[in-house]
Amino acid sequence: MIRRAIAFFFDILQTIVLAAAIFVIIYLFVAQPHRVQGSSMEPNFLNSDYILTEKVSYKLSEPRRGDVIVFEAPNRANADYIKRIIALPNEVMHVADGIVYVNDEPLPETYEPESQRTSPGSFLKEGADYTVPADTYIVLGDNRPHSSDSREFGPIERDSIVGRAIFRYWPPERMGQFKSPDY
Repeated sequence: MIRRAIAFFFDILQTIVLAAAIFVIIYLFVAQPHRVQGSSMEPNFLNSDYILTEKVSYKLSEPRRGDVIVFEAPNRANADYIKRIIALPNEVMHVADGIVYVNDEPLPETYEPESQRTSPGSFLKEGADYTVPADTYIVLGDNRPHSSDSREFGPIERDSIVGRAIFRYWPPERMGQFKSPDY
């Protein structure tokens, strides 16, 4: 009887350890949950939305313009930001008269309200061309008036990217997959 109890206990323990190991591997290398904090990505992502961030695609391919990414905040320790990639390495971009230009073409931003204008910041100045350095990206929030982004802190490094946001799982009425716009 005692041997059975001990065997049962070790079976349960083995199952728990295996499940924990699988969870840790998935969390570290495949996907990670995140909670949206703040209004910088409204109307597409609301404060307290819970999203799933996948970590595999950027190991196999380059980030694309329009991808919504989670990255380590450059100006806050132990914090992550969620923003949209606007300009890629070696591209020239600028903000002029409320419009974002990439390689001298206005960026079609169908994911934000048509009336919204993009103001410059302390890093990206009005009308000044900026060439994005290699292995870095310019990221902006969808809610530009309420977003701390590359206009203030400059480009983010590829190594700081945690992953690409792919699925909202909370709240249930907004649950679903989201895709980046095609440019």
